[in-house]
Amino acid sequence: MVIVGHEALTDLVTKMIQGAGSEHAEAVAVAENLVEANLMGHDSHGVGLAPRYMLHAVTGTMNPGATASLITDNGVYLLLDGNMGYGQTVGRETMELAIDKTRRNGAAIVGLRNVHHLGRIGAWGEICAKAGFISIHYVNATGHKPYVAPYGGYEARYSTNPYCTAIPATAKTPMMVLDMATSRVAQGKVRVAHYAEKPMPMDDALVGPNGKPTTDPGVVFRDPMGAMMSFGQHKGSGLAILCDLLAGGLPGGGTARPELNTGDTIRNNMLTIVIDPAQFNSGVPFADEFDSLVDYVKSGQPAEGHDQIMIAGEPEQISMAKRKAGGIPIDDNTWAEMTKLGCENGMTQDQFDGVAG
Repeated sequence: MVIVGHEALTDLVTKMIQGAGSEHAEAVAVAENLVEANLMGHDSHGVGLAPRYMLHAVTGTMNPGATASLITDNGVYLLLDGNMGYGQTVGRETMELAIDKTRRNGAAIVGLRNVHHLGRIGAWGEICAKAGFISIHYVNATGHKPYVAPYGGYEARYSTNPYCTAIPATAKTPMMVLDMATSRVAQGKVRVAHYAEKPMPMDDALVGPNGKPTTDPGVVFRDPMGAMMSFGQHKGSGLAILCDLLAGGLPGGGTARPELNTGDTIRNNMLTIVIDPAQFNSGVPFADEFDSLVDYVKSGQPAEGHDQIMIAGEPEQISMAKRKAGGIPIDDNTWAEMTKLGCENGMTQDQFDGVAG
């Protein structure tokens, strides 16, 4: 295990992404997004993805420097094609256009198709919330083998298909960001456990190729392959299929059809709905309702094993403060993979050794 300060880690990952063909500004955007995920405690969407991004860039299965193309602009509707550019840059470009449309129209329904990995979806919800808007995000993924089995089966059929909703902060209550995979855990968390050579901490997240539950994360990374399970049995499975249809089917990027579940890349599609809460003119300020509900929810007594009742987004802020102060932990296998890809693309061992604590 190595511990790296977030600023040094951002500089390091920036150099890695530049080595794979990105201009400095793009590399910084990717690095900041990945490091922010680590800071928030979501190592599944952090710098451990940098080697995979680099491989996709150098092999041509994603396009450094690509920006979004406009397909449809019709009232509240906006459809963009990401041209397999970095999700970190195309995602921000898309949210800025969505926010502008919401300011002009009171709402926006935005489809983004054919973009490389969008990373932590909560980052895009947070951009909308900081602008004062509610946002709802449905995401699917193709371009690689499926990972998740539907409820009632044990063979993988689709991806982890995230769902996210973000609520703007008030003067009293921080923004609420519910950002979750529809699988029991994110695929990246299985990768983190696999690289750390640890079993999964729960026994209902994975099945082996024989359909039997297992805590071995390696079943997702070797043949014959097992599968990840949906959260909440039929509920998570149903939401995953909705995400596939709304994110992939509606904008035209494609759902988890077998012919799209091949290759060695990450192709995301996302449907985003942005709402200006003031446009309802309900007579009851939405912020007041948010404050009142959170106060009531948090007024209960914490259960055994919990210090306090928290809403979505609060654990990430606690992790952010802790890791900014004490550094970001990275397991040895992930660090070795980062070092290998960096050194293969113009960096030196000393650059990695110099920041590893």
